Amino acid sequence: MSTSRAPEKLVGALSTGLGVLRYLIAAGTPVGVTRVARDLNLHSSTCFNLLKTLVHEGLVTFDDRTKTYAVGLGLVELAKGALEQASIVRMLRPHLEAIATDYRVTATLWQRTRQERVVLVDLAENSAAIRVHMSIGQRLPMYIAALGRCMAAYSSLPDEQLKERIDALRWGDPPSFDEYRAQVRKVREIGYAVDDGNYVKGVTTISAPIVDASSEAVMAISAVGFSAQFDKAAIRRLGEDLRQRTSDVSRALSGRACA
Repeated sequence: MSTSRAPEKLVGALSTGLGVLRYLIAAGTPVGVTRVARDLNLHSSTCFNLLKTLVHEGLVTFDDRTKTYAVGLGLVELAKGALEQASIVRMLRPHLEAIATDYRVTATLWQRTRQERVVLVDLAENSAAIRVHMSIGQRLPMYIAALGRCMAAYSSLPDEQLKERIDALRWGDPPSFDEYRAQVRKVREIGYAVDDGNYVKGVTTISAPIVDASSEAVMAISAVGFSAQFDKAAIRRLGEDLRQRTSDVSRALSGRACA
């Protein structure tokens, strides 16, 4: 049972619209606006406008011949997206566990979201008594740390705009923009990025991007550990391992070899 509390201020129109959508799903057959309004105790004009909006958004279809409404393919697309993400997370879980165990790091999976943010959607920890701890649901600016370099490598953002975003971030030991830009470009060459104490002093992060069919980085796998754990050879081994794993996933998602 969910224990989450409702927001202090609900958007009534959105709640009512979702109620209409749920009603159509439960109905199973096309329904006219009069019946929907009656069963949901809505004003006819309000119900009509909500249905018209849902039709415009592709979530509901309107049959002009019978003057009835039914759920549309847009709803299937929304559900498909959520199911696909859950499937990807399940598919990548063994990779995270293997990385965490083999390299004694915290292995994390990040999902790109809107507004230039990434969210932590899964992780695997190692058995060390002292380790880097993170929480699922944690959000970060999209261009921070090693995963940010991966996102930037597959972004069309001009240098001047990228610099504005990098300068606005909070770093433990900020890299110069020239350093950051060079590291971003290197991601395309070697397939992974390294943040050696820039984001958090004493912590090293190695990340590799997961790229979709349009050559856009949509996710990233990151390995996070204390900088004292890594020498150059260890970083290279881990980076190449991440690159291989994310390249395989990228090919599976896009149906072709990633760029």
